[in-house]
Amino acid sequence: MNYTFQRVLAAVLLVAAVPLFLLLAVLSLFLIGRPVFYRCRRLGMGGKEFTLYKFRTMKGGEKIILSPAQEKEWRLYGKILSDDRVTPWGRLLRRSSLDELPQLFNVVRGEMALVGPRPIVREEKVFCGRFCDRILSVKPGITGLWQVLGRNLVTYRRRNAINLWYVRHRSWELDIRIILKTFGAVISCRGAF
Repeated sequence: MNYTFQRVLAAVLLVAAVPLFLLLAVLSLFLIGRPVFYRCRRLGMGGKEFTLYKFRTMKGGEKIILSPAQEKEWRLYGKILSDDRVTPWGRLLRRSSLDELPQLFNVVRGEMALVGPRPIVREEKVFCGRFCDRILSVKPGITGLWQVLGRNLVTYRRRNAINLWYVRHRSWELDIRIILKTFGAVISCRGAF
């Protein structure tokens, strides 16, 4: 799908989602507190850093000292599945993927696409290994093939293979199919933690 078209579509979706944004922001403010949004640096196309936006899902500071089990989860999945800083409201946002709704701003700004590999933090480059430049040759997406094929249930090695396959075979038809499958993955919460 053309990046310009995706930016226009994201702008339309943002306008349509204003009531949902306001509702989620008020609930987040009441249930978690300030700040409502979480900002972090991610790698975009060509390895260029940008600020990614999400609804905040954790209490307290964002830094953590990992236990050996959490370290193993991070190396295997690129995520900490057993993070006790995630609040009950945050867990609901994550399971429904509503925490990622603010990334429509990133699409409008041209930093992300609707569909593509998920954006990674600089520390994750080691998990991508020799495939990193290839994966970073396209804009990262709010959704992607990895999300519809298992999300957090997929190891990092498998995630790299899925992302590489997407980069090699991407087309507007594939992007439309991934967007349609995303709705099913979100509704079923398959692979979400």
